[in-house]
Amino acid sequence: MAAPEEKAVYWLGKETLRVSAALFAENRRRLCEGLRGKESLHPKSLILLQGGEQKQRYCTDTDLIFRQESFFHWTFGVTEADCYGAIDVDTGKAFIFIPKLPESYATWMGEIYPREHFKEKYAVEEVHYTCDIADVLTSLKPSVLLTLRGVNTDSGSVTREASFEGISRFQVDNSLLHPVIVECRLIKTDMELEVLRYTNRISSEAHKEVMKHVKPGHKEYEMESLFRHYCYTRGGMRHTSYTCICGSGNNSSVLHYGHAGAPNDRTIQDGDMCLFDMGGEYYCYSSDITCSFPANGKFTPDQKAIYEAVLKSSRAVLAAIKPGVKWTDMHRLADRVHLEELVKIGLLCGNVDDMMKVHLGAVFMPHGLGHLLGIDVHDVGGYPEGTERVNEPGLKSLRMGRLLQKSMVLTVEPGIYFINHLLDEALASKLQCDFINTEVLADFRGFGGVRIEDDIVVTADGVELLTCVPRTVEEIEAFMADQNPDKCFSPAVSSEKF
Repeated sequence: MAAPEEKAVYWLGKETLRVSAALFAENRRRLCEGLRGKESLHPKSLILLQGGEQKQRYCTDTDLIFRQESFFHWTFGVTEADCYGAIDVDTGKAFIFIPKLPESYATWMGEIYPREHFKEKYAVEEVHYTCDIADVLTSLKPSVLLTLRGVNTDSGSVTREASFEGISRFQVDNSLLHPVIVECRLIKTDMELEVLRYTNRISSEAHKEVMKHVKPGHKEYEMESLFRHYCYTRGGMRHTSYTCICGSGNNSSVLHYGHAGAPNDRTIQDGDMCLFDMGGEYYCYSSDITCSFPANGKFTPDQKAIYEAVLKSSRAVLAAIKPGVKWTDMHRLADRVHLEELVKIGLLCGNVDDMMKVHLGAVFMPHGLGHLLGIDVHDVGGYPEGTERVNEPGLKSLRMGRLLQKSMVLTVEPGIYFINHLLDEALASKLQCDFINTEVLADFRGFGGVRIEDDIVVTADGVELLTCVPRTVEEIEAFMADQNPDKCFSPAVSSEKF
């Protein structure tokens, strides 16, 4: 007879992925196991998490599209807003608390389901109303409530700690839970990896759909719209993982283009380099993919030179990744390859070791090589206690500084950009200016940038490549010319293939 969590499935129909509630049951089991290994844990401890709240647009009654808080989703997989969840650490027993809805809800919002519905939907032992949370927790007689409070080392923001009317009745420990749950989220289970493979497959196909249709004269936002449409219609992805970046021409050098001040609104020109960084999200699991290619489907010699320099660094990093490798070393490897290739192009001159000493690589790649990926696109766990950021250009923007471990999921996203203010600073620097061939550099002003971003899983001896899009110059040109458009590019392989 199937366990309750095996019968409870999230599925949006058609060809979308079925995700079993067993994924979240396993996450809870791992979390309790991690906590039980801590000497400071009290017997009869109870984990308490607060889910995301439904919010409105400013002072109006217009609802924003709800997306669950990430820690709460990882633990329970609950899609509804305004819920709480609790877990008995000793037994693993799970409780969900849902809002008690007014009768008017049935008129405006739809059917009001009984508590039993949610018990079956999420395969938990008990479901209660949020208005009863204090009384229910009192009846469980916990020695301590473990609440979530800690700093996201990527954003610098503090997690939201669970709170409810009556919490003052309980002893609360808000220091033990956060580091344990972060380490659990860091290493993906097989079930989580299956969802991340799905988000990458759909998002890869969406990128290919954009590459098939992009033409000079189109607006950048048309390409964003096409990507989002494909992800939603083919993959059931209502959300993207982040704001879509659809930079063309010099906009491809704007690292976080697409924001309200630059909302993907330029007209794409013939001869432009396009840099499209977009990822779909399914059931809160992310993808993060960047494709760079010429708008007209044919690389110029300069575009080919820069693109192949970035591709070479990407391949070098993928070949070097394995458990035990330090992520900061991978960033430095990408920098070195970029500098070596820019010397070959004639844009730089001199000794690459000397360039590395003055951090010349950060002039062309000011961001970090890549980051952890999971329920958040910049996933948690990059800098655990005792791991400090390297305070150097480029590396200080690296979102992860630890040794690689099996079943980590990361992005690998080297890039070369021609950002005017960084180039001007380098030319004004006594340490950096002598390495730069100003005549050749002048030809690249306004070029924009190239980024190649793939999502990978660290395996026992290398990587599994999740992203599947055209990557070489030849593949891109052939694909955009509609030669063999159904070919699957860059299949999931070990690093031995790079």
